[in-house]
Amino acid sequence: MPRIPDELLARIKQEVPLAELIGRRVALKPHGENLLGLCPNHPDKTPSLVVTPSKGLWHCMGACQTGGTAIDWVMKTEGVSFRHAADVLLAEFFPLETSRLVPKRSTVRTLASPVEPEASEEEAKRQVVAYYHETLRESPEALAYLERRGLTHPDLTNHFQIGFSNRTLGLRLPLINRKAGYEIRTKLQSAGIYRASGHEHFVGCLVIPVFDEAGNVAEIYGRRIDDPAKSGAPKHLYLPGTHRGVFNAAGLQGQKEVILCEALIDGLTFWSAGFRNVTASYGVEGFTADHLALFQREGVEHVLIAYDRDEAGDRAAEALGKKLGACGIATSRVLFPRGMDANDYARKVTPPEKSLGLPLRTAERKGACERPAAAVPVPATAAKELSSAAAEPAGASAPAAPAIPEEAAKEEKIGELVNDDEALFRYEDRTYRVRGLKKALRSGGLSVSVEARREGDLFAPPSPLSGWFLDRFDFVSSRQRTLFEKQASHEMGVKADVVRWDLGRILRSLEELQRKALAEALKPSAPVHVLTEEERAEALELLTSEDLVSRILADYERCGAVGEETNKLLGYFAAVSRKLARPLAVIVRSSSAAGKTALMEAVLALVPKEDREKYSALSEHSLFYFEGKDFKNKILAIVEEEGAQKAAYALKLLQSEGEITIASTGKDPGTGKLVTKEYRVEGPVMIILATTAVEIDEELLNRALVLTVDEGREQTRRIHRLQRESQTLEGLWAREEREEIYRRHHNAQRLLRPLHVINPFVRELTFLDDRTRTRRDHVKYLTLIESIALLHQYQRPVKAETRFGKTKEYIEVLPSDIVLANRLAAEVLGRSLDELPPQTRRLLELLDGMVTETSGKNGVERADLRFTIRDIRRATGWSHDQVWRHMQRLVFLEYVLVHRGGRGQSFVYELLYDGQGQDGEPFLIGLCDAETLTGKRPESMRTSATSAGSEATSAGGFVGPLGAFRGPSVVLPIVPESAPHAALVAMVAETGGNGDKGPLPKAYAQADRSHMPGPARPYVLRTPALSRGL
Repeated sequence: MPRIPDELLARIKQEVPLAELIGRRVALKPHGENLLGLCPNHPDKTPSLVVTPSKGLWHCMGACQTGGTAIDWVMKTEGVSFRHAADVLLAEFFPLETSRLVPKRSTVRTLASPVEPEASEEEAKRQVVAYYHETLRESPEALAYLERRGLTHPDLTNHFQIGFSNRTLGLRLPLINRKAGYEIRTKLQSAGIYRASGHEHFVGCLVIPVFDEAGNVAEIYGRRIDDPAKSGAPKHLYLPGTHRGVFNAAGLQGQKEVILCEALIDGLTFWSAGFRNVTASYGVEGFTADHLALFQREGVEHVLIAYDRDEAGDRAAEALGKKLGACGIATSRVLFPRGMDANDYARKVTPPEKSLGLPLRTAERKGACERPAAAVPVPATAAKELSSAAAEPAGASAPAAPAIPEEAAKEEKIGELVNDDEALFRYEDRTYRVRGLKKALRSGGLSVSVEARREGDLFAPPSPLSGWFLDRFDFVSSRQRTLFEKQASHEMGVKADVVRWDLGRILRSLEELQRKALAEALKPSAPVHVLTEEERAEALELLTSEDLVSRILADYERCGAVGEETNKLLGYFAAVSRKLARPLAVIVRSSSAAGKTALMEAVLALVPKEDREKYSALSEHSLFYFEGKDFKNKILAIVEEEGAQKAAYALKLLQSEGEITIASTGKDPGTGKLVTKEYRVEGPVMIILATTAVEIDEELLNRALVLTVDEGREQTRRIHRLQRESQTLEGLWAREEREEIYRRHHNAQRLLRPLHVINPFVRELTFLDDRTRTRRDHVKYLTLIESIALLHQYQRPVKAETRFGKTKEYIEVLPSDIVLANRLAAEVLGRSLDELPPQTRRLLELLDGMVTETSGKNGVERADLRFTIRDIRRATGWSHDQVWRHMQRLVFLEYVLVHRGGRGQSFVYELLYDGQGQDGEPFLIGLCDAETLTGKRPESMRTSATSAGSEATSAGGFVGPLGAFRGPSVVLPIVPESAPHAALVAMVAETGGNGDKGPLPKAYAQADRSHMPGPARPYVLRTPALSRGL
C-alpha cells in the first residue's frame, strides 16, 4: 500500500467541508463564526462540540476533551486507524487522487513459499518452525528480548530451533484465492498454526518448538515479547488441544536427577547456565503423562521442582511432589526468593552459572520417597572446576556433568587446594569455600571470593537466616575483612569473633599457598616433551632420509591432504622457518568452502602443539596484552583474516620487527596511583592466516607468501575420492595411522635446532629488481632457501667459527636447496605465459629471439641490450599500431621494462623475460640457474668501486639501433639540464671518443635520470675507448 503524500494529507485537512461532514451526525447551530452541537462521543445535554469551518478544526469542551481535523473526526466516530480514515475521506472527496494511489500489482507472490503445497500436516509444522527460526535472525526486537531475559548462549537458538512470528508467514504463502494457498492454510489451520479467522496463531510471539523422538513437532510454546497489558493478547500460547511432548527430552537421557521448571523460558535459563538435565512443564498444571513416562523410562530418581516462588507455584509443587513420590521418585522444592522465578533470579544474581547452583543445593526435600544420596547437578561450564584436572570440559550440546555426591565433598582436602582455583576450609559446622585463587596468587594479591556456610535446622524456613553468605573481598584489607565478618556472622548465627578467628586461620593458609605458588613459578620450566630413544631414532630416520621432501608430501597424503603439493611444501617450510631470526608469514586464500582452513589445519597438524597458538579472532590490542604468553619461535595461526583486521597493525609489527611493545596507564594495586606499565611480546613468530577476501591489506600482503588454494575440478575429484575412501575399512585404519605420522613429525621438528644458515652461493643469486616491492619478495626468497637448508640440517655437517670471543654454529646451503626454492618461488611469486593473448605471446617470443641473436652477435649481456619500437618493427615486420598495442600489455605485465630515452619523449626498452615458461609451467623472472652456481665470489664483487662508478661498471656496455658498443662506461661531471646536448656531444666527438670509428653518434649521449633527483644530472656515455680519448 503506497504512502499518502504529505501534500495530499494537507489538502484533506483544509478542503474537506468539516461542517457538512460533522453535520451528518450532529445538528449544528451557528454561534458567531463557529458551530455548536451535542458531542456524539459521550452523553451530552448541553452543546459542548465546537466546530470552526474556517480553520477546519473541531473540539469537544465536555468529557472528551479531544479535537482535531476531519481525519481525527472519522477516526473518533468510526473507530478506525489514521490510514483508514484518510482513505475514507479520499474516496469520497478526492476520487481522482485515490485512483492514482492504487498501484498495479500482480496477484502472484514473488517469494518462495516456506511451506510446500504437497507437504503433510507434520511436514508443514516442521517447515513453519524452520521459517520462524530464520525470521528470528532478522528480528532485532526478538533478539533484544532474548538478551533482556539473559538468554544469550551462542548455541541456544540453534539447539532448540527457537523462532519468532513476525507476521510475514501469510505474506510468503500463496494467496488464499489460489488452490495452493487454500490447501496450505487448511493444513496449517488443522495443525493449529492458523486460526479460523485466517490469522497466525503465534503472531508477535517468541516461538519455542518441542520435538518428539521422531523429530516431529509435538508442541509449540509462544511467548509474546511486547507488553500483553497494552495489546490485550495472552502472554502464553500453545497449540490447541492437549499438551504433547517433553521439552529437552534428549538432555534427560541417562540422567538420574532432573530439574523441572514451570515454564520453557526458565528451562532455557538453566540450559544456558550449563545445566543440561532440565525440562519444563507447560505451566503450573502442565505436567503431563508424557513427562512421567519419560522419567520412568530413563530411571529418574530425583526431581528438583524449580517452579515459580509464588502461591500458585507452591501449590503445584506440593501436589506434584506427592504425585511423583507415589511413583517412587524423590522430589525437592527449589526455593527462589519470594516472588521470583528461575529467570528473574538468574538475571539479578550473577553469574547464573554459579548463582543457580545455590538454590539447587539448598532445595527443600518434598514427597513421600526418600531423597537419594546425591547432590544437585552442576553446570557443564563448572564441571572442570569441580572435577579432577584430567576431566574434559563438557561441550555445549553434551549431557550435564554427573552430580557430585555429598560424600565426595567430605573427602576434599581441608585447607588445601581443591584445584588450581579453589580451596576448602571447614571448622566444626562452618565451611568456607575460597574461589579465584589462580588469579590472586599470580598477581601477588589475595582478592578472592569467599562462600561461608553453616549447616543446621536453625536455617530452615521460615527462619530469616539463610545460613550462608557469599562475597568477594581482599583478605589483606582489614576494612573489607571486618565487613565480611559482620555480615557472615549474622547470616550464620554466630558471633563475629568466631568468623574473625576462622578468617585468620584461612589467611595464614592462603599466605602459605601463595608462598608455595611463588616458589613453583620461580622454578625453571621443565622441557615440554622429552623424547625416548625410540622416538629420537624414528625422528632422526625421517630427518636424515635422502627423499625427505617426498616423504613429507607422502605423509600429507596419508593424513588426508591431497593435491596442493606446492602449497603443502611451502606451508611446511614456513613452519620450519619459525626457528629462524626472520620467519616467513603465510596467507592462505580461497573462496568460501574451497579448503583454505583444511590446508591450514594440515600444516598445523604436523607442528608440535607447544609450538603453535591458534585463535579465531584478535581484538585491536590483544597481542600487546598477552602477559606471560611466549610467542618466540612459535606459530601464530588465525582462522580468518577478517577476525584479525583490528590487530593488523600489531601483526605487521610482530612480523617485521620480531617484537611489539606498548606503554599503558593503569592503577598501582599497592598505592592506587596511576602508573605507566610496559607490555612486551617477544618474537620472532611465524604467522599463518586464512582469508576469503579478494583484496588484502597491502602492508600485510607485502610481508607474506600468498598460497592460493587449487579450486580446479581435478582437485575436487581428488577430495571426493578421499572422502569416499574415508568411509571404508582402509579409511578407518588410515585415521589410526595419522596419529603415528603426527607424532613422528612432531618429534622431528622438536629435534631441529635453531642453527645459523650460511648461503655460500648468495652472491651469485639474482632476483628481479624493477620494482620496490621486490625488496621484500627477495627477503622471502632468501628465507625460503634458509628454511629448506634448516630442515636438512641432519644431512650436512654443522660448522663452527669463533670471532670476538663468540662461537657461531652454522650449516651451509646446497645448490639443491636453491633448485627447490626456485621451483616453489616460481609457483607462488611467478606467472605463466598462458595469461597472455596469443598475439602478445607471439611478440614476446619474437623479442626473445631478437634479443638473444643481437646480444650473441655483439658480445653483450641480455640485460645490457636496449631497443626501440623501430627496432621491433624492423625485426618482426609488424605495423606500428600492432607493436605498440602488444608492447603496452607486456610493459603492464612487467615482461618488458621501459627506459626513458635521451631525445625528448622517445623511449628505449629492456627485455626482462629470459625465455622461461614455454612449456606452460609457472616461472619467476630474474632467478638464476641453480645448476651453474659455483660458490665462488664473482670478480666484480672483489673490486671496490665508488658509488658514482658502480652503475657504469654493472652496465658493461650499450646496444642501440645502429650497433653495439662494448666497454667501460664513464660518468662525466654533472651538467645542468639546461646545457644543450650538442655541446657535450661535440666535446666528446672532438676527443675521438669512438676511437678509430669516428665521432660518437649523438644517440648514445643520454642523461641517466634513474638515480639522481633534481635539476642537475650526470650524463653517462658508454663507448669502448672513451677513457683513453678523454
